[in-house]
Amino acid sequence: MPPTEEVVCTDDDCFLDIFENHYTYDVPDDLEVTELSCPVCGGTDCLERVEL
Repeated sequence: MPPTEEVVCTDDDCFLDIFENHYTYDVPDDLEVTELSCPVCGGTDCLERVEL
């Protein structure tokens, strides 16, 4: 099963709380959340992976 992860946006001006990212089977092993951008505000340094 491809990996999934929950990501939060910590930007105070962004209304997005949390989103779930679903990957394909060919996602690189070294992909980090810092390489993603918030789908609402577009920020990259405001994203944090939710650790359960």
